[in-house]
Amino acid sequence: MISYAPFWRTLKARGESTYTLIYKHGISSATVDRIKKGGGITTAKLNDLCAILRCRVEEIIEYIEN
Repeated sequence: MISYAPFWRTLKARGESTYTLIYKHGISSATVDRIKKGGGITTAKLNDLCAILRCRVEEIIEYIEN
């Protein structure tokens, strides 16, 4: 299972919020909603988030075995 727990920690550490992702950086509210609900996002969106947050992919998602 993919977890977005690292994303929330990274978002806070970088002083960003879901509001700034949507209105400052152009991430769609649908993408933010999918992350909140643990849904899937594209690798292109992962790339965008890494660029915005200046981080590695491991700081956005992690794999947890069931």
